[in-house]
Amino acid sequence: MIRISRTLSLVFFMSLFNNALAENKIEVSLAYFGVVDDMAALGVAQGLEEANLQGEFLGQKYSLKSYDPAQLITVPDVSAILAALDEDGLRVLAKQNPGIPVFNLIEGSDALRGDCVSDLFHVIPSQKMRGDAVAQWMQKNADSKVVADGWHGDFKKYAASQVNKRFKQAHEKIMDDEAYAGWMAMKIIADAVARTSSNESEKLIAFMKKDLVMDGAKGLKMTFRSTGQLRQMMLLVEDGKIVGEAPVRGVVDTTDLETLGTLECVPCD
Repeated sequence: MIRISRTLSLVFFMSLFNNALAENKIEVSLAYFGVVDDMAALGVAQGLEEANLQGEFLGQKYSLKSYDPAQLITVPDVSAILAALDEDGLRVLAKQNPGIPVFNLIEGSDALRGDCVSDLFHVIPSQKMRGDAVAQWMQKNADSKVVADGWHGDFKKYAASQVNKRFKQAHEKIMDDEAYAGWMAMKIIADAVARTSSNESEKLIAFMKKDLVMDGAKGLKMTFRSTGQLRQMMLLVEDGKIVGEAPVRGVVDTTDLETLGTLECVPCD
């Protein structure tokens, strides 16, 4: 009898908890500009699914609407915009949607970082980050022919293997830089919503600029610079295989992400 009473009490309190979540659920509406089946879009889709799984326990629900990348319009009533666009497209989209965070998923332009376009957040590494990573590697490996990537399908450390596995199972493709950027942007948005208990763009922007610290399955804590660039380690790849990481050990402090990329706003003349 006592056992039955305890079970009924647990059911009762769980019911109250679920009702409270339903009444206070945060609805987060997002927009995506880009080709709907490209790698960035698949990464966003993966992140969206995971955000909603987490949201079931936190009282958050995420929805995403795709827009024609050729028509860069003002988007009403959204918390954030994710964009797989070139430099010009990103500038126009940010101007059309002031006060809304816009996440750059594919464009590596250093000029965009240097100009510090308002509320534009760069999840994809910049060209200079890639160049700095290669330059560090070449100081110790002069004969090597490497490229620097933000992600790789064979990366296994820091829970990366699980991220790659989930993506491959869901999409039957190997996660690359752009897919990772899409996934990471959604992870950042979900964390900002959870930490602020808000879907208001202004609050999300303030949190991301000042308080955001992310793990992104890459070992070092990620934060945003004043340029809008997400600080992150880079992978050195030769002949399709990972041969190292940057910051490069023996060349710079391996925890110093300020050795990669543009650090401050440097507007072009």
